[in-house]
Amino acid sequence: MGCSAVTCGAAAAAAGSGGKIQGSGYTEIPNIRCDKGVWVNLKNSQAKAADSHSQKQALLVLEDGQVYAGQAYGALGSTQAEIVFNTGMTGYQETLTDPSYDRQIVVQTFPHIGNTGVNRQDSESQKIWVSGYVVRQPSLRSSSWRSDAPLDDWLQAQGIVGISHIDTRRLVRHLRSAGAMRAGIFSGPALLKGSGRPKSLDELLAQVQASQPMTGANLTGRVSTAQAYTVEPCGQFQGQEPRLTVAAIDLGIKAMTPHRLAERGCRVQVLPAEATLAAVEQSGADGVFFSNGPGDPSAADQQISLLRQVLDAGYPFFGICFGHQLLGRALGFDTYKLKFGHRGVNQPVQDLRTGKVEITAHNHGFAVDAPLEGALASPYQDGHFGRVRVSHVDLNDQVVEGLECLDIPAFSVQYHPEAAAGPHDASYLFERFIRLMEQTKEGQAHA
Repeated sequence: MGCSAVTCGAAAAAAGSGGKIQGSGYTEIPNIRCDKGVWVNLKNSQAKAADSHSQKQALLVLEDGQVYAGQAYGALGSTQAEIVFNTGMTGYQETLTDPSYDRQIVVQTFPHIGNTGVNRQDSESQKIWVSGYVVRQPSLRSSSWRSDAPLDDWLQAQGIVGISHIDTRRLVRHLRSAGAMRAGIFSGPALLKGSGRPKSLDELLAQVQASQPMTGANLTGRVSTAQAYTVEPCGQFQGQEPRLTVAAIDLGIKAMTPHRLAERGCRVQVLPAEATLAAVEQSGADGVFFSNGPGDPSAADQQISLLRQVLDAGYPFFGICFGHQLLGRALGFDTYKLKFGHRGVNQPVQDLRTGKVEITAHNHGFAVDAPLEGALASPYQDGHFGRVRVSHVDLNDQVVEGLECLDIPAFSVQYHPEAAAGPHDASYLFERFIRLMEQTKEGQAHA
């Protein structure tokens, strides 16, 4: 069982009342130490991060002053990034390797993580992208015929700093009320000064507050491919001429996305985030796809400019997640940062055209600001791209989850129809994109 978080005032109160922290279940000794680490008063610059250093000890420090003490998990060291939570009960390997989690510390709400280890098939990219990892109870052993290594070993091998044995339920409840924020995980040498003495919590908190916020961050260049590559048709279409060719702009693309198109007979030309319209034209594309990715969509000026050129050129367009947000901005809508975002595999989304509800996979901290009712002229240049309407909405909080252009061949969704770990309710959207490309191509042939 892990320790709970205590704010500066609560820690001070505990110290002044014989060390009993109300509701914590722990009786603290006078130096405010608990069984997995220490409670400290952040207002006291002399407070120590630990009164005895242990290689197993780790601290999670939030930018608002909350501190969680637990055990080191994965690599030892420090990391600072935005802290978010994922509610999925499965798919932790896909989560860790999703480039959209770049510069984020991920908290898993499901208490047991690592049960099935890791394998060579389920990764969404070539590396782990999360900046840090927070779990309640790591599995003591991997139990799966597909497992190639324990999760802890994999985290260590890739230098991912994590923390375990903390009250993740309490942490997530705090993030839901206070919102996503910057945080830091510190373990091993990162808890010590050069002299070997423990750092104060003030010093650790200062490191967290000096880290870059997610708002305004342009991260596509960090996660995109450096060179274009091709994914050929597979499955029942393997070895055949492609039905269609898709130019996929890699803004942090997951491996399953081009696979979903390839298994439907498409050749996918994956292009770097810095691609130009000329590169799209040279790919022989019948349609253009913008992928998921990390960062603030308002900072992606180059990609928004490219998307407007793509729409003007008449290419059928499909965007997912970050690509959806960029379509919104290209059409003239604003985007905004959600309080704590949508991350998990259990989000109910309604198709406003049919009333159908889908259970969907999400990973986004920003959303498009558009009216939910009816069609309207796209705000960019007084309706330059014709009419547009919101096609899907999240039933939890009424966030825009889809856009559909009515006068040009373009649509997008905020969630993930490719969802390798499931659910697969929205996989039909790839067929919709293929039909849109076929109809556009047929119309051009008869023009």
